[in-house]
Amino acid sequence: MREAEDSARKADRGRDRPACPVSRAEDGTWRVHDYAVARAVLRGPGTVQAGLGIETVEKLPPRIRRPVLYRDGPEHREHRRQTARFFTPRRVDEHYRDLMVRIAEEQLAVLRRDGEAHLPDLAFGLAIGVVSEVIGLRYSRPGIRRRLERFFPEEFGEPGLTSVRGLYWFLRQNTNWLRIHLADVRPAVRAHRRREHDDLISHLIAEGCSDAEILGECLTFAAAGMVTTREFVSLAAWHLFTDADLLDRYRSAEEAGRLAVLQEILRLEPVVAQLRRRATTALELPCPGGPVAVRPGEYVEVRLDDANTDPKAVGDDPLLVRPDRAMETGPGRAGLSFGDGAHRCPGAHIAVLETDVFLSRLFALDGIRMTTRPRVSFKDAIGGYEIRGLTVALPRAGRD
Repeated sequence: MREAEDSARKADRGRDRPACPVSRAEDGTWRVHDYAVARAVLRGPGTVQAGLGIETVEKLPPRIRRPVLYRDGPEHREHRRQTARFFTPRRVDEHYRDLMVRIAEEQLAVLRRDGEAHLPDLAFGLAIGVVSEVIGLRYSRPGIRRRLERFFPEEFGEPGLTSVRGLYWFLRQNTNWLRIHLADVRPAVRAHRRREHDDLISHLIAEGCSDAEILGECLTFAAAGMVTTREFVSLAAWHLFTDADLLDRYRSAEEAGRLAVLQEILRLEPVVAQLRRRATTALELPCPGGPVAVRPGEYVEVRLDDANTDPKAVGDDPLLVRPDRAMETGPGRAGLSFGDGAHRCPGAHIAVLETDVFLSRLFALDGIRMTTRPRVSFKDAIGGYEIRGLTVALPRAGRD
C-alpha cells in the first residue's frame, strides 16, 4: 500500500508499508512495522535506548549522570516516578492552562499586528514559553529562541576532529552548549538555589545534580517538548487549513472533541517516527513464518508511522483522518506517537493541550487563511519531519 494513494498524510516519506510485521535493513537492524509487536518491544524488558545521540552521551565521564532519556532500569524508573507529578493532567490543567492561553494570545497578537506570520515561528514561541515554565527556565536572558534554533538547526553535521567540516560542527555545537548554559541554564540554577521552586530544575538540584547535568536535562526536554511541538502545531494546522470538513468539526467541538481530532492527526503523522532500541537479551519477534530471533547487541528500530497505520490495530482507512476511530488497544488515540512503556513521553498531555489552546484561537480569527504551501523535510535519524514556509494571514479588517 503506497502512502500517496488514498492517504491524508502531509509528511509523506514516499515508501511502501511492508507486508511483513518485521523486516531487516542492510546494516542488520531489525525494523518493526506491526502495532502489536512494536508495543511489545517498547513495553517489554530486554532492550535499552539507542539512537537519539546516545553514542555521544556514552562517551561522557562516568561521574556525570546521564539525562533521563538515556537511562534505563531501576534508576530510570525511580526518576520518572519522582517527576511524574510535573506532568499529570490535573497539574497541567491547574498550573499551565492559563500560561498556555497567555502565551498563545501573545503569539497571535504578532499575527494581528502584522497581518501575516510564519506559523512555525509562532508555534515555537508557544512551545518555548510553556516548556520553559515546566522546566524552570524562566530567568533566561533575551534571545532564547535564537539560541535554541542554533542548537537545533534544520541540518546537522557530524562533529569530529579529523576533517574541517567535522571540526566546524564540533566547535559549533560546543559553542551552542556554552551559550545556552550561560544565558539560560546558569541564571535559572542560581535563582533556584536562592529560592526553591516547584519545577524540574529544583528537583534536579535537590537530587544533587551538577550544573552540567542540569544543562543536559534541560536540552533533552527542549528537544522533546519545544522542537517537536513546533512541528506538530504546524502540521495539524496544515491539515485543518486543507480539510474543510475536519476544520468545521474542530471549530464546532468542545475541548474533548478537538483533542480527539488532534490525537488522530498525530496518530497518522507522528513527529518522531522511529524509536531505536538495543537488545540486551535474546528476543523473539512474532512473524507469520515463525518468530524472528534478535540476539543481544542487535538493534531494533520501531517504525511508529507504520505501526500507527496497522489496520489490525486501528481499523479501516488507516491512512485517513477519522477522529471517531476506535482505538481499543494501546496507550490512547494517538497510538504509539508518544512511545510506550518506560520511555513514553511524560509531556504528552501538555503537548496536545497547548496545541489545542493555540489552534482553537488561531482558527477563531475571522478570515484566517494559509497563504503559502509548506515544505517538508525529514530528520533521517529519528524519522522526524520539519514543516517550514507555512505562512498565515488575516484580512485587513481582522487585524484590529
